[in-house]
Amino acid sequence: MDNCVFCKIAAGEVPSRKTHHEDNAVVSFLDINQDLPGHTLVIHTEHYRWFWEMPDEAVEKLFRAAKSVAAELKKEYGADYVRLGIVGTDVPHVHVHLIPRKFTDKAHAV
Repeated sequence: MDNCVFCKIAAGEVPSRKTHHEDNAVVSFLDINQDLPGHTLVIHTEHYRWFWEMPDEAVEKLFRAAKSVAAELKKEYGADYVRLGIVGTDVPHVHVHLIPRKFTDKAHAV
């Protein structure tokens, strides 16, 4: 999609702090509005507005990458767990939020 900032990030047209995963199907990068340190977004490089519209193969690639990135974030940030959320109203491109968390964190993060 021409005006989608996430499509532009995936294509390398908009700079981002890419982290942990990048291939021809999936990219991860730090959220510019981090709730907590390490707040990472994982996107498919093809544009899908809604999760339920994604072909099964794209969903599998997205979630395999998200699982791998979550494990890396847990280790890197010494987190007790990594919170996962799918939100698509702020940027109309399916994206997975991964937020490293500790049990002692306040419950304000996504």
